[in-house]
Amino acid sequence: MVVKWTALVFVGLLAGGTGLCAQQPAGPTQPPAPAPVTPAAPAQVSPVPDPASKAAQEKLLVPSGTRLPLILHNAVTTRNAKPGDPVYLETLFPVAIDGRILIPAGSYVQGEILEAKRPGKVKGTGEIRIRLNMMILPNGYTVDFNAVPTNAGTGGNESTDKEGKIHGDTDKADDAGTILKTTAAGAGIGAIAGQSAKGAGIGAGAGAAAGLAAVLLTRGPELELPRGTTVDIILDRPVYLDGSRVNFTDPGHASSLPGPPNREPTRSRQPF
Repeated sequence: MVVKWTALVFVGLLAGGTGLCAQQPAGPTQPPAPAPVTPAAPAQVSPVPDPASKAAQEKLLVPSGTRLPLILHNAVTTRNAKPGDPVYLETLFPVAIDGRILIPAGSYVQGEILEAKRPGKVKGTGEIRIRLNMMILPNGYTVDFNAVPTNAGTGGNESTDKEGKIHGDTDKADDAGTILKTTAAGAGIGAIAGQSAKGAGIGAGAGAAAGLAAVLLTRGPELELPRGTTVDIILDRPVYLDGSRVNFTDPGHASSLPGPPNREPTRSRQPF
């Protein structure tokens, strides 16, 4: 009996010890892993515009239809002008748009003669057609453009058509004077020679014929554009300028060239 009781106590102790062991924690509790930290996105900083870069990208517009008054530096005449000959001019007045000077006075303009025709012997006037295709601003900035004359102040009675062709003047009054003079001279000579009105009539007819021949055998007056001639042009297409090259504060200064004096057209006295 003692042995049986001892065995039961021993079994109970084992059972209690096992329960105690089961209730004990396996070991110290591990702290939870910290959550990963996501780095904040860097703040977006707007770039500061560079004034120099902005000016370099800026395009300035001189619109189509802009008029420019020019002055001619080299004389041109139909007597010897031919296609391809250069023409040199200079701006007389500055061009300002939106309060900014884009083309100062004193800017150089270069063009060329496209067509030159001498006046005819019986009819027709001298003609010159000019195209202007390049401008050099005072700072050396070169610009390509296309323009034609709309008016030319040559000191005579020249005219310009819508295509930019300059037409010379005629000398009808001088032609009529030539015929009248030769008619009167012929009448006087005939009257003296024939001592009669009939002789005067014959002489007058001969003088008129001589005067008409003089007119028909000689060319009309050559078209002349003297140095100092003013020429107005009109741009037939817009001109774009580089903003970084156009920073003028002075309106510029044109050369002082005397304009050509007023003159009457003179018919060539050479029959060629």
